[in-house]
Amino acid sequence: MVSINELKRINSYEWEIPQSYRADMQVPVRIFASEELLKGVTRDKSLEQAVNACSLPGLVGSVMVMPDMHQGYGFPIGGVAATKYPQGVISPGGIGYDINCGVRLLGSRLSYQEIKPYLDELATALNQFCPSGVGKSGHFRLSTREVEDVCRDGSRWAKKKGYASDQDLRRTEEGGRIQGADPHYLSPRALKRGTNQVGSLGAGNHFIEIDLVAEIYDHQAAQVMGLREGDLALQIHCGSRGLGHQVCSDYVKSLQGAVHRYGIELPDRALVCAPLESPEGEAYLSAMGCAANYAFANRQVLSHYAREAFESVLAGKVSDWHLFQVYDVAHNIGKIETHQIGGKSTQVCVHRKGATRAFGPGADDLPSEYKKIGQPVLVPGSMGTSSWVLRGTEEAMERSLGSCCHGAGRVMSRTQAKKSIRGEDLRKQLNNDGIYIRAGSMAGLAEEAPAAYKDVDLVVDTVIGAGIAAKVARLKPLVVIKG
Repeated sequence: MVSINELKRINSYEWEIPQSYRADMQVPVRIFASEELLKGVTRDKSLEQAVNACSLPGLVGSVMVMPDMHQGYGFPIGGVAATKYPQGVISPGGIGYDINCGVRLLGSRLSYQEIKPYLDELATALNQFCPSGVGKSGHFRLSTREVEDVCRDGSRWAKKKGYASDQDLRRTEEGGRIQGADPHYLSPRALKRGTNQVGSLGAGNHFIEIDLVAEIYDHQAAQVMGLREGDLALQIHCGSRGLGHQVCSDYVKSLQGAVHRYGIELPDRALVCAPLESPEGEAYLSAMGCAANYAFANRQVLSHYAREAFESVLAGKVSDWHLFQVYDVAHNIGKIETHQIGGKSTQVCVHRKGATRAFGPGADDLPSEYKKIGQPVLVPGSMGTSSWVLRGTEEAMERSLGSCCHGAGRVMSRTQAKKSIRGEDLRKQLNNDGIYIRAGSMAGLAEEAPAAYKDVDLVVDTVIGAGIAAKVARLKPLVVIKG
């Protein structure tokens, strides 16, 4: 177990486990955390997992962990790592089981005062229009060929079906479509699991939330994003559902053989990987792209039905119920990107697991309006607490591979949360706070209680202090839909 005393302090918000800590480390670990948050990191094995990840072949820079870090499968959640492309490796554990779990933010011109009488009705409509829960089906029953189309085209598939606008796609990471995705690399089981879940939320920490834009910190950036203090916004947090989980399961199993074939030694079999230029590595990268595209389409379809829910409740009662896209960004994904590493422009495969891309001003991959201010970075809080809209910075490009935190980060396992928190008590507390809740089960509600998470404000203050993001707006929850 890594001790806090063994960390090298870089500044108030950055710490390092040097490469010399263990003989098999290819690079150091860089930790973004305040002193207060650092006190809790030894409660789990996240730092040990980060050290283990440093053994992967072809790593460049450092393995980074964000302040919302906690223990995951193989890699810590909140981890960022880059391997040289194509000589390095790709590891499913560095991306996670819920491939392209991400967040979409929609804005509105609805003020809190005009919408307040309809919040309860809106909660019910969203819960009906946007299916949620374990194994819950979406709005479609697709054939295998149609699932393959979703996996190739992502949000573009949704646009062809009439569920997306040009702005929706333009304001989605990668335009809502990862190139190189080939359904040939998906198992029959993965394809089957994708037939009925497009347009569904799932369970766990996934949610749809109506928020109040409570406070603006950067008026220029907020204006570009279309956010106004006192107006409503809507967040959607979900991923690739059963299809993505199956992709990860399939390749974690199949790549165990690749590790032996290519003579790769690992301290933890959960770090299983394959060289990017090997047939196995190319197969996983393509399959992962399929799952990522499925997730983009899923969030896009959910956006469409959220808009329909708003229209069903508000038509004839308010002048403008339209929800416009602010941004959609992944936080469980592997991407081929070009970064400055050691002063050289280097093509790398960036693994982000529970970490959000946070590209700064001028980045080529951003819509023209966001090139001026940097990419919107969406950081949802725990249920019942604030969420944050940030923007990427030039410093993030230089120091964190254009990456930032993705949420609050757990301090309590789901099992622990259910043992210590009663869902019914939590629901009453949230209702007393003026938050309308729709949840599939009280046990599921307890799993996601605010007490199970770190303080998201401390997490955000850390990335702001480190300079890898800047505050734009704080969101306050009004309605929460949980599976």
